[in-house]
Amino acid sequence: MTEQASVTQTIPAAAASAKTMADLVDSGVEIKVLKQGDMVEGTLISVGKNEVYVDLEGYGVGVVRGRELYDDEATLSALKPGDKIFVSVVEPENKDGIVELSLRQAGQERVWQTLKEKLESKEIIRSKILEANKGGLMVEINNVTGFLPVSQLSLEHYPRVEDGDKNRILSVLQSYVGQLFDVQIITADSGEEKLIVSEKAVFEKEMENRLGSLKIGQVVEGIITGVVDFGAFVKFGDLEGLVHISELAWQRIDNPKDIVKVGQKVTAKVISIDKGRVSLSIKQLQEDPWLEAVKKYQIGQAVKGKISKIMPYGVFVELDKDIQGLAHIAELSHEAVKNAEDFVKLGEEKEFKIISIEPAEHRLGLSLKALIELPPKNIDQPKAGAEQKAEEPALIAKPTPEHEAM
Repeated sequence: MTEQASVTQTIPAAAASAKTMADLVDSGVEIKVLKQGDMVEGTLISVGKNEVYVDLEGYGVGVVRGRELYDDEATLSALKPGDKIFVSVVEPENKDGIVELSLRQAGQERVWQTLKEKLESKEIIRSKILEANKGGLMVEINNVTGFLPVSQLSLEHYPRVEDGDKNRILSVLQSYVGQLFDVQIITADSGEEKLIVSEKAVFEKEMENRLGSLKIGQVVEGIITGVVDFGAFVKFGDLEGLVHISELAWQRIDNPKDIVKVGQKVTAKVISIDKGRVSLSIKQLQEDPWLEAVKKYQIGQAVKGKISKIMPYGVFVELDKDIQGLAHIAELSHEAVKNAEDFVKLGEEKEFKIISIEPAEHRLGLSLKALIELPPKNIDQPKAGAEQKAEEPALIAKPTPEHEAM
């Protein structure tokens, strides 16, 4: 029996109209070349117990069997001969001249292709929150697990936790499990099987429309709705903005909650509107105390201040409620300083000398050692041996016989 006859007996009667690779070669039809991993569309010829045959127009006949068949029984049960079906090439041509195919791999490729289409169209997808971790939330789209990072949550769902306590953030995120969120796909990478979604992106367009009447420089009145380690959220009207920690006050701030509290009424200035996000400033509506610093403080002046923070590179000194200066570690002593705490203590009041003022940069340099007199230098004393030699009388050379004779 020839190889061609074997192939003909293997293919069911329903596949008689489809041409094998050998038939196509004999007919002189131009053959398209397939390679492993290609995804192609074909027409279902027949569904058997152990094999499924597919007519690949321009390529020949393909077969799905084994694991590639059993892993996708749910898909096959809904198909009938004549239906169009996407398949992936496992082997371009087996010993019978037939293309070995996979429904499973094609299904995965098709899923990712669909996800990429949703990404490009910016489709809004309602997805259920499956679980939470400290970085964000897990969702499922088209049977693919995706990730919704905390940074991509809407203002409504963003966890506003003071001090950035990760356990408390996780607790807030866990309260969302089981809820339905509207999201958009922002990354769909089939190669790395990475699916990332954003809730914030859904509202960006809506927010841009609502923010149409808001202008840079506009002054708004609102209420602090949340305080986090990087700033404070302010609700004004039906909008909300963020006052970054650097825009809360002119002085150096370690913790925003030292400056503002939830429920506090504030007046702020709109300084940025970007992709539906509003940035506000409270300090820009206040007079910059550093502009007055050049009048109040001068280089060379001795001032008293309280040590407010000790860092490896130096100490911050509070001169008044608005102005802090920095004494670099090298300015604490004429000696080499390894640990600032050997010379100053937190909360201690000390006198310093101002050695630099830069109002525009909000910098004021201080020195502790400039007010301390340099220790006297040790004068080298002559060695005992040298003194003894200096006191000894010079030796007189004795005359030689020749001298005596003269």
